[in-house]
Amino acid sequence: MKKLWLLVCMATVSLVSAEQTIDGEKIFDKVCASCHVKMITSKETKKIFKTLKAPPMVEVSGQLKKNIKIVEDIDDEIHRAVVIAFIKDYVMYPHLDKSMCQAIALERFDLMPSQKGKLSEAELNAVATWVYDFYVGKKF
Repeated sequence: MKKLWLLVCMATVSLVSAEQTIDGEKIFDKVCASCHVKMITSKETKKIFKTLKAPPMVEVSGQLKKNIKIVEDIDDEIHRAVVIAFIKDYVMYPHLDKSMCQAIALERFDLMPSQKGKLSEAELNAVATWVYDFYVGKKF
């Protein structure tokens, strides 16, 4: 009976561990925030533009949501999934052809360096999802 109880406990701990989610904001703070400011207004950005390492993430998220369109009446969940997939791809394989930055941002910051090998698939998914969800309704 003790062995059965021990197996049940171990199985429960394994399931709980597997269900724990990775916090996308913590990944952002750890990996992305060294270059991307999380939240800033357009007016504040103009004051410190020359000191920024990368475009503010609020602007990046807004540009992606605005520019990624499949059809006019796209379902919100499909749009969300497509934008998240784009973020995951771009973070690993940035390329000028994929960039949706404004010309001034590309001129100032160039392309971001690939994060390949710096994030696990789970971390990448968590941060890409957070970038989409956190900025819903937030304006630059």
